[in-house]
Amino acid sequence: MSRLLSICCLLLLASMLIGTTNAQQDGNSSVKVKTSLDGVLSPIGRQVEDFRLLDFRGKEHTLASFDRYPVLVITFLGTECPLVKLYGPRLQEMAQEFEKQGVGFVGINANSQDSMTEIAAFARRHEIKFPMLKDLGNHVADQMGAVRTPEAFVLDSKRIIRYWGRVDDQYGVGYVRNAPEQHDLKNAIEELLAGKKVSNPVNTAVGCFIGRVRKPDPDAEVTYSNQIARVMQKHCVECHREGEIAPFELTEYSEVAGWADMIEEVVRQQRMPPWFASPEYGHFGNDRSMSAEEKQLVYDWVESGAPEGNPDNLPEPQTYVSGWQLPQEPDFVAPITKKPFKVVAEGTVEYQYFFVDPGFKEDKWVKSIELRPGNRAVVHHILMFSGTSKNIEQDIRQKFRGGTGGYDGAYVPGQRVQPFPEGAAKFFPAGSRLVFQVHYTPIGSEQLDQSHVGMVFADPAKVKYEVRTTSAVNPAIRIPAHDPNYRAEAGSPRLPPQAQLLSFLPHMHLRGKAFFYEAVLPGGERQTLLDVPQFDFNWQLAYRLQEPIKLPAKTRIHCVAHFDNSEANLANPDPTKNVRWGNQTWEEMLIGYFNYMIPVGSQIQKVQDPVIARVTALFDSLDNNLDGVITLDEAPKRFRFLFGPLDINGDGKLNFEEVKALSKFKGF
Repeated sequence: MSRLLSICCLLLLASMLIGTTNAQQDGNSSVKVKTSLDGVLSPIGRQVEDFRLLDFRGKEHTLASFDRYPVLVITFLGTECPLVKLYGPRLQEMAQEFEKQGVGFVGINANSQDSMTEIAAFARRHEIKFPMLKDLGNHVADQMGAVRTPEAFVLDSKRIIRYWGRVDDQYGVGYVRNAPEQHDLKNAIEELLAGKKVSNPVNTAVGCFIGRVRKPDPDAEVTYSNQIARVMQKHCVECHREGEIAPFELTEYSEVAGWADMIEEVVRQQRMPPWFASPEYGHFGNDRSMSAEEKQLVYDWVESGAPEGNPDNLPEPQTYVSGWQLPQEPDFVAPITKKPFKVVAEGTVEYQYFFVDPGFKEDKWVKSIELRPGNRAVVHHILMFSGTSKNIEQDIRQKFRGGTGGYDGAYVPGQRVQPFPEGAAKFFPAGSRLVFQVHYTPIGSEQLDQSHVGMVFADPAKVKYEVRTTSAVNPAIRIPAHDPNYRAEAGSPRLPPQAQLLSFLPHMHLRGKAFFYEAVLPGGERQTLLDVPQFDFNWQLAYRLQEPIKLPAKTRIHCVAHFDNSEANLANPDPTKNVRWGNQTWEEMLIGYFNYMIPVGSQIQKVQDPVIARVTALFDSLDNNLDGVITLDEAPKRFRFLFGPLDINGDGKLNFEEVKALSKFKGF
């Protein structure tokens, strides 16, 4: 199961890039999205004609040069497709397994955007030993009917295609299984070796479209230089650039043109750019979604053959801080471990905690924080906390509830770093120590990680607001097996006076389905803040309000989450299991993080009586639907024996005054 967790990181973009026949379409469009089977005649039974291709070393290969193999596997690969990176080593293992049985393996790269140098680097990096050939002009891909990468063809001794499609069923759009359930390619090979007819000869390949050579329309109105480069800069280049999380760059014409079909598909299916907030509620400054006009520009450009246009019309290149998403070079940088941490190959790695003394001799105001993983393949998330007491572990438990109640900084898959609003910053008092909670996920081979933290300081004289992070959390979730729409709620602590909401970060695991935020005002009025109707675990997005929302004191944030524990959820690790709260990804969480700011120097109103303060905190933590009473199903099982004695009016509910009776118990 740990392998499942780690692959989710690598599939952060793979889940968005691989094709499907059932993906959601753009709006009400009836346009059929291309897959390996759409509009392509099956090549099963077709004899492959001889070809002549060079490998990355310059050696020439023909189809006849593999005559010594009675069974030949030809797989179309690319250098940057996330699924190819996952399947490359697996294909090499299969090549070694079947070599003595007379099975040959050949890789063909027909991508116009992949150079010989890049193919050589790919083969070296993934230890591919079988020949890797370059199909210039994609002539062999056209002859065989190849559409995507990775896509496998199995040829018999007469070089007739007997199998066409995927390697296995482990990966799909938005899901990854712990292990394959159907070994399609391997089964086809074994059946041919046994002299049998392939029982399942066609299985739709998922993956990236082959970047074919195009014939651009010279009279096209939409060109890369004039419009598409600007769309890419606005929505894509932030991630699709050197050193960032995306698996390939989209900064130059040759790169973008090579991915044209793939770009059209993921835009049309609303898989890219990643954005899941319903447009009905709220306005967000980091909204990544494309407008209808921008989408149409992409469609028209691809339809016209992806013309380059006049390079003189290109926009000025965007500039970024090298190695960071921060708006400027960080004022403070530190590794979160003294030496690289070794992540074991297999098993479950419990949360790791690393302590750093930043040497803050004076108070610090921080306007931007980035936690940068050293090895994204194994770092699932990082949370940063701070404290000043000698018992910093107690600080974390009380101030942040171990991470479920807030944090000072965070890295989660898909999150982009943005500074706090002008004049707002987080406060770190002199003498603060930093604690980093890291969730590592083994990937089948031993790995090393040394992650870093970077901070941009603010001028204390210019800071008008202090930013704080808190949450609505419900650790009492109990999701029944096979339940397709389990509903659970959570409520936050009461907001202090003059609070202004800044952003939201919903958090669930693989069964997460939808997430909803609303503000419940002191008078009971409710205001919808954010609706995420299709939560995607692979993208832990923060939703930053375009303008802060002012809320009265004692307002609470109410969150409603839905979970899909059925077989229909392809990401579900095991629909037969009842699921409870837990740290690991196959368990579940319900946390509605949010940021708010208050004026510097303002005092949070405190209840004078500490007992009443504890009663208020207890009542708020149990009143998950924020209706002002606690029902029996909201009460933890260990407290339910007290429910009857506390329910003075016998209405089956506990109001605040009834819960306050707990204060009479010794030790409360």
